[in-house]
Amino acid sequence: MRKYVLLCFVCFVITATAMAQNEPVRVAFWNMENFFDPFVDSTKTYNAFTEDGMQHWTKSRFYRKRNNMYKAILAMSENRPIGILGMCEVENEYVLSALFDQTPLKKHNYRWVHYEGPDKRGIDPAIVYSIDHFQLVESAVIPYYNPEDTAYHSRDILYAKFIHKESDPSTGSGTADTIHIFVNHWPSRYSGELETVGSRSCSASILRAKVDSIMASAPKGYHPKVIMMGDLNDCPTDPSVYDVLRARHPSEREDGCLFNLFGKSDGLGFEGTLKHQADWQIFDQIIVTEGVMDDREGLHYQEGSARIFHADFMLEDDETYHDKKLFRTYIGPRYFGGFSDHLPVYIDLIRNVE
Repeated sequence: MRKYVLLCFVCFVITATAMAQNEPVRVAFWNMENFFDPFVDSTKTYNAFTEDGMQHWTKSRFYRKRNNMYKAILAMSENRPIGILGMCEVENEYVLSALFDQTPLKKHNYRWVHYEGPDKRGIDPAIVYSIDHFQLVESAVIPYYNPEDTAYHSRDILYAKFIHKESDPSTGSGTADTIHIFVNHWPSRYSGELETVGSRSCSASILRAKVDSIMASAPKGYHPKVIMMGDLNDCPTDPSVYDVLRARHPSEREDGCLFNLFGKSDGLGFEGTLKHQADWQIFDQIIVTEGVMDDREGLHYQEGSARIFHADFMLEDDETYHDKKLFRTYIGPRYFGGFSDHLPVYIDLIRNVE
Protein backbone atom coordinates (compact mmCIF):
# COMPACT_ATOMS: atom_id res chain seq x y z
CA MET A 1 0.00 0.00 0.00
CA ARG A 2 2.81 2.36 0.94
CA LYS A 3 4.56 1.67 -2.39
CA TYR A 4 1.31 2.34 -4.24
CA VAL A 5 0.83 5.69 -2.50
CA LEU A 6 4.44 6.63 -3.24
CA LEU A 7 4.01 5.68 -6.89
CA CYS A 8 0.87 7.80 -7.14
CA PHE A 9 2.70 10.75 -5.58
CA VAL A 10 5.61 10.44 -8.03
CA CYS A 11 3.19 10.26 -10.96
CA PHE A 12 1.39 13.36 -9.66
CA VAL A 13 4.65 15.32 -9.35
CA ILE A 14 5.78 14.33 -12.85
CA THR A 15 2.40 15.25 -14.35
CA ALA A 16 2.23 18.56 -12.50
CA THR A 17 5.77 19.45 -13.57
CA ALA A 18 5.04 18.64 -17.21
CA MET A 19 1.89 20.75 -17.09
CA ALA A 20 3.83 23.66 -15.57
CA GLN A 21 6.50 23.34 -18.25
CA ASN A 22 3.84 23.39 -20.94
CA GLU A 23 1.91 26.36 -19.55
CA PRO A 24 1.56 28.98 -22.30
CA VAL A 25 3.74 32.08 -22.21
CA ARG A 26 1.81 35.20 -23.12
CA VAL A 27 3.31 37.84 -25.44
CA ALA A 28 1.38 41.11 -25.67
CA PHE A 29 1.45 44.67 -26.96
CA TRP A 30 -0.35 47.81 -25.79
CA ASN A 31 -0.32 51.45 -26.85
CA MET A 32 -0.63 53.15 -23.45
CA GLU A 33 -1.94 56.50 -24.76
CA ASN A 34 0.29 59.28 -23.44
CA PHE A 35 1.70 57.56 -20.38
CA PHE A 36 3.48 60.62 -18.99
CA ASP A 37 4.71 61.45 -15.51
CA PRO A 38 3.32 64.72 -14.09
CA PHE A 39 6.66 66.52 -13.81
CA VAL A 40 8.14 69.29 -15.94
CA ASP A 41 11.09 68.10 -18.02
CA SER A 42 13.39 71.06 -18.59
CA THR A 43 15.20 69.20 -21.39
CA LYS A 44 12.07 69.08 -23.57
CA THR A 45 9.93 71.75 -25.15
CA TYR A 46 6.78 69.62 -24.86
CA ASN A 47 5.36 69.72 -21.33
CA ALA A 48 1.62 69.60 -21.94
CA PHE A 49 1.24 66.66 -19.54
CA THR A 50 2.16 68.56 -16.37
CA GLU A 51 0.04 70.20 -13.69
CA ASP A 52 0.35 73.64 -15.24
CA GLY A 53 0.46 72.33 -18.80
CA MET A 54 -2.28 72.32 -21.39
CA GLN A 55 -3.60 68.90 -20.26
CA HIS A 56 -3.49 69.74 -16.51
CA TRP A 57 -1.85 66.39 -15.80
CA THR A 58 -1.84 66.24 -12.00
CA LYS A 59 -0.34 63.59 -9.74
CA SER A 60 -3.81 62.25 -8.95
CA ARG A 61 -4.59 61.88 -12.65
CA PHE A 62 -1.26 60.16 -13.21
CA TYR A 63 -1.87 57.66 -10.40
CA ARG A 64 -5.39 56.99 -11.60
CA LYS A 65 -3.99 56.23 -15.06
CA ARG A 66 -1.25 54.05 -13.53
CA ASN A 67 -3.82 52.10 -11.50
CA ASN A 68 -6.09 51.64 -14.52
CA MET A 69 -3.19 50.22 -16.52
CA TYR A 70 -2.03 47.74 -13.89
CA LYS A 71 -5.57 46.42 -13.40
CA ALA A 72 -5.94 45.89 -17.15
CA ILE A 73 -2.54 44.17 -17.42
CA LEU A 74 -3.39 41.86 -14.51
CA ALA A 75 -6.69 40.99 -16.17
CA MET A 76 -5.06 40.38 -19.56
CA SER A 77 -2.39 38.17 -17.98
CA GLU A 78 -5.00 36.20 -16.00
CA ASN A 79 -2.95 37.09 -12.92
CA ARG A 80 0.14 35.27 -14.23
CA PRO A 81 3.34 36.89 -15.49
CA ILE A 82 3.20 38.08 -19.09
CA GLY A 83 6.35 36.75 -20.72
CA ILE A 84 6.94 39.82 -22.90
CA LEU A 85 4.88 43.01 -23.09
CA GLY A 86 5.66 45.53 -25.79
CA MET A 87 4.48 49.06 -25.08
CA CYS A 88 4.44 52.43 -26.79
CA GLU A 89 3.69 56.02 -25.75
CA VAL A 90 5.80 55.56 -22.62
CA GLU A 91 7.61 58.68 -21.44
CA ASN A 92 10.45 57.35 -19.31
CA GLU A 93 11.81 54.98 -16.68
CA TYR A 94 9.81 56.72 -13.95
CA VAL A 95 6.42 55.69 -15.33
CA LEU A 96 7.65 52.13 -15.92
CA SER A 97 8.86 51.87 -12.34
CA ALA A 98 5.62 53.34 -11.01
CA LEU A 99 3.64 50.73 -12.96
CA PHE A 100 5.74 47.61 -12.48
CA ASP A 101 7.55 48.23 -9.17
CA GLN A 102 4.88 50.07 -7.16
CA THR A 103 1.71 48.08 -7.87
CA PRO A 104 0.63 44.43 -7.48
CA LEU A 105 2.46 43.79 -10.78
CA LYS A 106 5.64 43.79 -8.68
CA LYS A 107 5.07 40.15 -7.72
CA HIS A 108 5.66 39.08 -11.33
CA ASN A 109 9.34 40.12 -11.39
CA TYR A 110 9.24 42.36 -14.43
CA ARG A 111 12.20 44.20 -15.93
CA TRP A 112 12.24 46.43 -18.97
CA VAL A 113 14.17 47.79 -21.91
CA HIS A 114 13.78 51.50 -22.67
CA TYR A 115 15.81 54.12 -24.50
CA GLU A 116 15.11 57.84 -24.76
CA GLY A 117 14.07 58.43 -28.35
CA PRO A 118 13.65 61.31 -30.80
CA ASP A 119 9.87 61.76 -30.51
CA LYS A 120 9.18 65.46 -30.01
CA ARG A 121 6.63 64.69 -27.29
CA GLY A 122 9.07 62.40 -25.51
CA ILE A 123 7.11 59.16 -25.82
CA ASP A 124 8.94 55.95 -26.64
CA PRO A 125 8.49 52.21 -27.13
CA ALA A 126 9.45 49.86 -24.31
CA ILE A 127 9.77 46.12 -23.78
CA VAL A 128 8.76 44.69 -20.40
CA TYR A 129 9.66 41.07 -19.67
CA SER A 130 9.34 38.54 -16.88
CA ILE A 131 12.72 37.37 -15.58
CA ASP A 132 10.98 34.15 -14.54
CA HIS A 133 10.57 33.35 -18.23
CA PHE A 134 13.21 35.27 -20.16
CA GLN A 135 16.82 36.36 -19.95
CA LEU A 136 17.79 39.50 -21.84
CA VAL A 137 20.78 38.96 -24.12
CA GLU A 138 21.05 42.30 -25.90
CA SER A 139 18.99 45.29 -26.97
CA ALA A 140 19.26 48.21 -29.37
CA VAL A 141 17.32 50.96 -31.06
CA ILE A 142 16.87 51.03 -34.82
CA PRO A 143 16.56 54.66 -35.93
CA TYR A 144 13.99 55.82 -38.44
CA TYR A 145 15.61 57.25 -41.53
CA ASN A 146 13.97 58.20 -44.79
CA PRO A 147 16.48 59.19 -47.52
CA GLU A 148 13.67 60.91 -49.42
CA ASP A 149 12.79 63.12 -46.44
CA THR A 150 15.82 63.52 -44.19
CA ALA A 151 14.22 66.38 -42.25
CA TYR A 152 11.47 64.13 -40.88
CA HIS A 153 12.18 62.23 -37.68
CA SER A 154 10.03 59.51 -36.18
CA ARG A 155 10.17 56.98 -33.37
CA ASP A 156 12.87 54.35 -33.19
CA ILE A 157 12.08 50.66 -33.53
CA LEU A 158 13.08 48.91 -30.30
CA TYR A 159 14.86 45.56 -30.56
CA ALA A 160 15.71 43.00 -27.90
CA LYS A 161 17.02 39.45 -27.99
CA PHE A 162 15.96 37.02 -25.26
CA ILE A 163 16.56 33.46 -24.19
CA HIS A 164 13.57 31.53 -22.92
CA LYS A 165 14.75 29.03 -20.31
CA GLU A 166 13.23 25.63 -19.69
CA SER A 167 14.94 23.14 -17.37
CA ASP A 168 14.67 19.38 -17.37
CA PRO A 169 13.79 18.61 -13.73
CA SER A 170 15.19 15.06 -13.91
CA THR A 171 18.68 16.10 -14.94
CA GLY A 172 18.91 19.76 -14.03
CA SER A 173 20.09 20.51 -17.55
CA GLY A 174 18.59 23.36 -19.48
CA THR A 175 17.38 24.03 -22.97
CA ALA A 176 16.58 27.43 -24.36
CA ASP A 177 14.96 29.17 -27.29
CA THR A 178 16.23 32.46 -28.65
CA ILE A 179 13.48 34.99 -29.31
CA HIS A 180 13.99 38.23 -31.24
CA ILE A 181 11.51 41.02 -30.42
CA PHE A 182 10.83 44.21 -32.37
CA VAL A 183 8.46 46.84 -30.91
CA ASN A 184 7.14 49.43 -33.34
CA HIS A 185 5.22 52.69 -33.25
CA TRP A 186 5.09 53.78 -36.86
CA PRO A 187 4.42 57.38 -38.01
CA SER A 188 0.89 58.55 -37.32
CA ARG A 189 -1.82 59.64 -39.74
CA TYR A 190 -2.10 63.03 -38.05
CA SER A 191 -1.25 64.94 -41.25
CA GLY A 192 -3.53 62.72 -43.35
CA GLU A 193 -3.46 59.08 -44.37
CA LEU A 194 -2.26 59.62 -47.94
CA GLU A 195 0.24 62.31 -46.94
CA THR A 196 1.93 59.98 -44.44
CA VAL A 197 1.71 56.60 -46.17
CA GLY A 198 5.31 56.89 -47.40
CA SER A 199 6.61 57.35 -43.84
CA ARG A 200 4.98 54.15 -42.66
CA SER A 201 6.24 52.28 -45.70
CA CYS A 202 9.71 53.50 -44.78
CA SER A 203 9.32 52.06 -41.25
CA ALA A 204 8.13 48.79 -42.76
CA SER A 205 11.16 48.66 -45.04
CA ILE A 206 13.56 49.28 -42.13
CA LEU A 207 11.91 46.53 -40.08
CA ARG A 208 11.88 44.04 -42.95
CA ALA A 209 15.59 44.62 -43.60
CA LYS A 210 16.44 43.88 -39.97
CA VAL A 211 14.36 40.70 -39.94
CA ASP A 212 15.92 39.56 -43.23
CA SER A 213 19.36 40.13 -41.72
CA ILE A 214 18.53 37.84 -38.78
CA MET A 215 17.18 35.20 -41.14
CA ALA A 216 20.22 35.39 -43.44
CA SER A 217 22.72 34.99 -40.59
CA ALA A 218 21.02 31.88 -39.15
CA PRO A 219 22.60 28.44 -39.63
CA LYS A 220 21.31 26.46 -42.58
CA GLY A 221 18.06 24.69 -41.75
CA TYR A 222 17.37 26.81 -38.66
CA HIS A 223 14.36 29.15 -38.67
CA PRO A 224 14.88 32.05 -36.24
CA LYS A 225 11.99 32.97 -33.95
CA VAL A 226 11.20 36.64 -34.56
CA ILE A 227 8.18 38.48 -33.16
CA MET A 228 7.27 41.94 -34.44
CA MET A 229 4.58 43.91 -32.63
CA GLY A 230 3.30 47.42 -32.42
CA ASP A 231 0.94 50.21 -33.30
CA LEU A 232 1.57 50.35 -37.03
CA ASN A 233 -0.96 53.13 -37.69
CA ASP A 234 -2.03 51.04 -40.68
CA CYS A 235 -4.35 48.10 -41.12
CA PRO A 236 -3.12 44.62 -42.12
CA THR A 237 -4.15 45.12 -45.75
CA ASP A 238 -2.53 48.55 -46.16
CA PRO A 239 0.55 48.74 -48.43
CA SER A 240 3.10 49.25 -45.64
CA VAL A 241 2.11 46.00 -43.92
CA TYR A 242 0.91 43.85 -46.78
CA ASP A 243 3.28 44.86 -49.59
CA VAL A 244 6.42 46.34 -48.01
CA LEU A 245 6.66 44.20 -44.87
CA ARG A 246 5.03 41.31 -46.76
CA ALA A 247 3.02 40.18 -43.75
CA ARG A 248 0.17 37.80 -44.54
CA HIS A 249 -2.48 36.05 -42.53
CA PRO A 250 -1.41 32.40 -42.06
CA SER A 251 -4.21 31.32 -44.41
CA GLU A 252 -2.48 33.30 -47.19
CA ARG A 253 0.92 31.67 -46.79
CA GLU A 254 3.42 32.29 -49.61
CA ASP A 255 7.18 32.02 -50.02
CA GLY A 256 9.14 34.67 -48.13
CA CYS A 257 6.18 36.10 -46.26
CA LEU A 258 5.85 36.92 -42.59
CA PHE A 259 2.77 35.79 -40.68
CA ASN A 260 0.37 38.44 -39.43
CA LEU A 261 -1.61 36.80 -36.64
CA PHE A 262 -3.94 39.82 -36.68
CA GLY A 263 -4.30 39.86 -40.46
CA LYS A 264 -8.03 39.10 -40.26
CA SER A 265 -10.51 40.05 -37.57
CA ASP A 266 -12.13 36.61 -37.54
CA GLY A 267 -11.34 34.70 -34.37
CA LEU A 268 -9.72 37.62 -32.53
CA GLY A 269 -12.64 38.05 -30.16
CA PHE A 270 -13.26 41.71 -31.05
CA GLU A 271 -13.65 43.91 -34.11
CA GLY A 272 -10.58 46.08 -33.78
CA THR A 273 -8.06 47.77 -31.52
CA LEU A 274 -9.22 51.36 -32.01
CA LYS A 275 -12.34 53.07 -33.26
CA HIS A 276 -12.60 55.88 -35.80
CA GLN A 277 -16.14 57.23 -35.76
CA ALA A 278 -18.27 54.10 -36.32
CA ASP A 279 -15.49 51.88 -37.67
CA TRP A 280 -13.18 49.60 -35.70
CA GLN A 281 -9.69 49.11 -37.16
CA ILE A 282 -6.75 46.84 -36.34
CA PHE A 283 -3.69 49.09 -36.07
CA ASP A 284 -2.11 47.02 -33.29
CA GLN A 285 -0.69 43.77 -34.63
CA ILE A 286 1.66 40.91 -33.81
CA ILE A 287 3.59 39.46 -36.77
CA VAL A 288 5.93 36.47 -36.62
CA THR A 289 8.37 34.46 -38.71
CA GLU A 290 8.01 30.84 -39.74
CA GLY A 291 10.17 29.76 -36.81
CA VAL A 292 7.47 30.91 -34.39
CA MET A 293 4.80 29.03 -36.33
CA ASP A 294 6.79 25.78 -36.46
CA ASP A 295 5.40 23.42 -33.82
CA ARG A 296 7.95 20.64 -34.29
CA GLU A 297 10.24 21.78 -31.50
CA GLY A 298 10.75 24.53 -28.97
CA LEU A 299 8.61 27.50 -28.13
CA HIS A 300 5.99 28.23 -30.80
CA TYR A 301 2.66 29.93 -31.46
CA GLN A 302 -0.33 28.25 -29.90
CA GLU A 303 -2.80 28.05 -32.74
CA GLY A 304 -5.88 30.19 -32.27
CA SER A 305 -4.48 32.12 -29.30
CA ALA A 306 -4.28 35.57 -30.98
CA ARG A 307 -6.72 37.89 -29.24
CA ILE A 308 -7.71 41.53 -28.88
CA PHE A 309 -8.14 42.05 -25.14
CA HIS A 310 -11.35 43.96 -24.43
CA ALA A 311 -12.48 43.85 -20.81
CA ASP A 312 -15.82 45.57 -20.22
CA PHE A 313 -14.23 48.16 -17.90
CA MET A 314 -12.05 49.39 -20.80
CA LEU A 315 -15.10 50.31 -22.89
CA GLU A 316 -18.08 52.64 -22.57
CA ASP A 317 -21.30 53.30 -24.46
CA ASP A 318 -20.92 55.19 -27.73
CA GLU A 319 -23.84 57.61 -27.81
CA THR A 320 -22.84 59.08 -31.17
CA TYR A 321 -22.02 56.02 -33.26
CA HIS A 322 -23.77 53.39 -31.12
CA ASP A 323 -22.49 50.17 -29.59
CA LYS A 324 -19.23 50.64 -27.61
CA LYS A 325 -16.16 52.85 -27.76
CA LEU A 326 -12.89 52.99 -25.88
CA PHE A 327 -12.85 54.47 -22.38
CA ARG A 328 -9.99 56.89 -22.97
CA THR A 329 -7.82 59.05 -20.74
CA TYR A 330 -8.34 62.16 -22.86
CA ILE A 331 -10.16 63.15 -26.00
CA GLY A 332 -8.34 66.27 -27.10
CA PRO A 333 -8.11 68.55 -24.03
CA ARG A 334 -11.06 66.86 -22.27
CA TYR A 335 -10.14 64.53 -19.43
CA PHE A 336 -12.17 61.33 -19.00
CA GLY A 337 -9.96 59.30 -16.65
CA GLY A 338 -10.04 56.07 -18.63
CA PHE A 339 -7.47 53.67 -20.00
CA SER A 340 -6.23 54.14 -23.57
CA ASP A 341 -7.31 54.95 -27.11
CA HIS A 342 -6.11 51.46 -28.13
CA LEU A 343 -6.94 47.96 -26.96
CA PRO A 344 -4.05 45.56 -26.27
CA VAL A 345 -3.35 42.44 -28.30
CA TYR A 346 -1.70 39.18 -27.31
CA ILE A 347 -0.68 35.71 -28.42
CA ASP A 348 0.35 32.64 -26.46
CA LEU A 349 3.51 30.61 -27.02
CA ILE A 350 3.72 27.00 -25.97
CA ARG A 351 6.54 24.49 -25.79
CA ASN A 352 6.35 20.83 -26.71
CA VAL A 353 7.08 18.59 -23.74
CA GLU A 354 7.87 14.95 -24.40
